Amino acid sequence: MRERGRTRRLLGMGARTGGAVLRSRMGRDAGWDVLGEQLFNELSELKGPAMKLAQIMAQWDDLLPPALAEQLARLQRQARPMPWEDIRRTLVDQFGDLEAAFESIETTPFASASMGQVHRAVTNDGETLVLKVQYPGLERVLEQDLVQVRRMMRLMRWMKVPQARLDAMFDEFADSLRKELDYRAEFDALTRYRERYADNDGLRFPEPLADYCGDRVLAMRYLPGIPMREAEGLDDSVRQRLSANLGDWLTEELFTHRELHADPHAGNFATDEEGRLIVYDLGAVISVPEARLRSMMLLLGAAIDDDPMGMDEALRSMGGRQGEGAPLALYRESAAAMRPLFEPGEQDFSDTRIHYRLREISPRVWSAMDRLQPPADTMLLSRTLNGHYWNMVRLKARLDMHARTRPLLAWAREEQ
Repeated sequence: MRERGRTRRLLGMGARTGGAVLRSRMGRDAGWDVLGEQLFNELSELKGPAMKLAQIMAQWDDLLPPALAEQLARLQRQARPMPWEDIRRTLVDQFGDLEAAFESIETTPFASASMGQVHRAVTNDGETLVLKVQYPGLERVLEQDLVQVRRMMRLMRWMKVPQARLDAMFDEFADSLRKELDYRAEFDALTRYRERYADNDGLRFPEPLADYCGDRVLAMRYLPGIPMREAEGLDDSVRQRLSANLGDWLTEELFTHRELHADPHAGNFATDEEGRLIVYDLGAVISVPEARLRSMMLLLGAAIDDDPMGMDEALRSMGGRQGEGAPLALYRESAAAMRPLFEPGEQDFSDTRIHYRLREISPRVWSAMDRLQPPADTMLLSRTLNGHYWNMVRLKARLDMHARTRPLLAWAREEQ
């Protein structure tokens, strides 16, 4: 990974983003579409932590200006690949003579992400594999890039996020990136998940192949699928099976295994003609403590019950909500916006009234950030669930969330 000029370019992106935020706060044209195009071009080339942060932000469809969100979302599906010669050096380090190790390797990747890209290969035995290759030099520049990302995150102080909270958010983000560089851990996660869900016909995970894996290369048996973003155009019956499989999987992960795949962007998922959920990437798996899960369900229950004081109590019990004066009116608005999803019967996630209402109140959420502070150690969990909410929106999912949440709410209230 080329280090020349990285710091200067990252600082430049931070300055341009800060300028757009300032113009927006002054009521002037922020130029979000121009900024988004610039960020896409720069981050596609630089890769690394800044691109990962932008991909995360792109999942916040309800918070970002639409023109900016649209450009950042391209990083999930159109990011420019790293030149083959750079990738080839990593593969040579792993396998030596590539012509002897493989019958063929496609030099054009079919997936490019923030930390690596994926190339199809055929072994000498005629088996098709995919090779997930970590960008060369990434480990060397990661810590330098994170310094600049921390500076860029300080822009959130304009939104009244306290520095201590920003530091905790950054630490969680940096820790998750460092773990993504550990391909041995991802190999173990793939093995564990394949064993865990071996009898679940609604889920599929690629098989990791130990003989072809190393510190910077993860080899998996090729598992074809229809990318989740393309699944939006499939028949309704397939989309509904996919949505149900996704919902079932998230519930079992959280409430049975206390784990969660914490990278919800659509590029990590696919489906087949039967609507099975295919999960390609397990580089970000987090544990979810039972106490934290119980508290979050109590917050949801209070919102469903239109109990703003209960919402405030739940946030305080989680370590959130700083300062005096509970924003009760904001609690009521937030609860009213999301409550329709939890009414009895199937509810349509693509109902624009719901997410437009959430988008409308988000400026008031940010303006209350001096009092309304989400617990820092739930940011990754919250971001993941928010990302999957938008996956459901794009799939036009229809799920009975009332039936799904009743037993979970009962469990959360058992020890009150």
